[in-house]
Amino acid sequence: MMCGIAGFWGGHNVSQTIAERMAESLRSRGPDDSGVWLDTSADLALAHARLSILDPSAAGRQPMVSPCGRYVLTYNGEIYNHLDLRERLESHGGAFNWRGRSDTETLLAALRHWGVPDTLNLLNGMFAFALWDSTERRLTLARDRIGEKPLYYGRSGGVFMFASELKAMMKHPSWNSTLDRNALALYLRHSYVPTPWSIFNGIKKLEPAHFIVIREGGHQVEEPQRYWDPADAMSQLPGVYEPDPQVYITELELLLRDSVAKRMVADVTVGAFLSGGIDSSLIASVMQSVSTNPIKTFSIGFHDSRFDESVYARSISHHLKTDHTELYVTPEDALEVIPRIPAIFDEPFADSSQIPTFLLSQLARKHVKVSLSGDGGDELFYGYSRYFLADKSWRWTNRLAPRMRRILAAILGNLPAATASAAMLQTRKMYPISRALDRASKLAALIAQPSGVKAYQMMISHSLLPEELVIGAELPNTIFDQETQLAHLPSLREQMLFLDLQTYLPDDILTKVDRTSMAVGLEARIPLLDYRLVEFALALPTKIKTFDGGGKWALRQVLYRHVPRELVDRPKRGFGIPLEQWIDGPLRDWAENLLSEDNLKRGGFLHPKPVRTMWQEHKSGVRRWHYQLWDVLMFQAWSDEWL
Repeated sequence: MMCGIAGFWGGHNVSQTIAERMAESLRSRGPDDSGVWLDTSADLALAHARLSILDPSAAGRQPMVSPCGRYVLTYNGEIYNHLDLRERLESHGGAFNWRGRSDTETLLAALRHWGVPDTLNLLNGMFAFALWDSTERRLTLARDRIGEKPLYYGRSGGVFMFASELKAMMKHPSWNSTLDRNALALYLRHSYVPTPWSIFNGIKKLEPAHFIVIREGGHQVEEPQRYWDPADAMSQLPGVYEPDPQVYITELELLLRDSVAKRMVADVTVGAFLSGGIDSSLIASVMQSVSTNPIKTFSIGFHDSRFDESVYARSISHHLKTDHTELYVTPEDALEVIPRIPAIFDEPFADSSQIPTFLLSQLARKHVKVSLSGDGGDELFYGYSRYFLADKSWRWTNRLAPRMRRILAAILGNLPAATASAAMLQTRKMYPISRALDRASKLAALIAQPSGVKAYQMMISHSLLPEELVIGAELPNTIFDQETQLAHLPSLREQMLFLDLQTYLPDDILTKVDRTSMAVGLEARIPLLDYRLVEFALALPTKIKTFDGGGKWALRQVLYRHVPRELVDRPKRGFGIPLEQWIDGPLRDWAENLLSEDNLKRGGFLHPKPVRTMWQEHKSGVRRWHYQLWDVLMFQAWSDEWL
């Protein structure tokens, strides 16, 4: 069941009222019911807000106490193989008098029978949970393999807290955590706060595929333990090549059909997001192939043809004969959403596709309670053009001696606009860019890097020197600074994909999907992230994923079995908005206010001068800073809401 969870331990103030406030703050995640469980002898409280998908009866209420009374579970997610786990539990000869049909009860029984580590390795699903062992006085937090469901934890005001979202922790009267300026610098680089950091000092995100044990009244927090590692699957690269690629394609389709079928099981209506791209079209196609009735599909369109894919979604829907609904987004729609973003993302988050994703979720929720999404295909099957551009760029750059690279980087970093444009015209085949000056500084930074991994980090960074924007910040080391972890991967392409799987996918894509869908009480399920399919994709020979020199060859081959090529063969588009035009137009006054020198000084976190310079250059047309400015704007709006 899609829900919100929260709890606290210690502080000698185990109040039901506080726990209820924490649950109420997560109401959008779980609008159907809520519950609180207290252990007054341990000063511990668990809270839950419920969105009922499987077994909406009282038998599925949480927090759920085991029949023996020893264990208590509060859980957010869906365990898609929970019926298989029930059969497995029963085959072990235990007496299981099931109270209902919920996966919560199955999960609790499994944890009681097998323990946390063994159970986690058996689960196929998306989840975050807290398990209290009243005998051992031990609290265990766990998160799913890929990071579909969020979980924050840490100490504030002498109390250990955890929650699906930060806003629940802020409801505790002991909350006194301050903004982490180093995390803010990371945010300005990535447009999200990467795991395990949070925007607040003392509070962390639990990493995907990890669990953590807390003891001694919340004072003893052990090191998180990993229970699944994508590196194990990737270590099998390049794999043994089958002479017939269709062997891989057939296996992929079988896995995908089973994953989709498992995610269509619900006691409520299930639909699908359909953009008309490869991934969403594939999910909708497989859904329709296993459904006896027309499935419900939903898409968002834009009046700006450069961003509009609704015509393609309509064509796919027509071919598949789905029950299709679409909505055209206007700048006015965006304006209405923007004030809600800080509350939806209670940590700074600046992927601008958050706006259409929220509107798409809102549209779908009017018709269904569960919607399947095509996310994950780009990160598993080389769907981003940057993988190929970065690889080509680094191969070219790496031919140069380090001294020559430094000289060239210095020249590019200081080019006048006219010279930069002329230089880019000479290399337009490698760098198909319309406004050269916007890219020259990033290209200079890329050329100066000592390795392909660091070059890729520069390519995907928004702010190249975020520590110079944030007052008193030092940029922490991240996975991009731990290249020994990537030594088992044979090429830069595999390394980039692995990095995105650990960072961009959970912290940007899945965060965006989780928060926007949960904000309207919609459950989003992602078939491509079934861990069996993930392991298959990671071990799949790279050649099968990039057979024709581009990405997602294997996914395309499965899709061609359902949809004519001419409906889907076209260049990839991101699910974005006309951000530059909107900032220059209908959002300009809003931006001007947030970026005023007075506002920046009042906040005390950002140096006003470089931010104001970006804003002036953007308004005058000298440079395009809209992505970097959106990062600042989202932080300013967030700080107004929460600080």
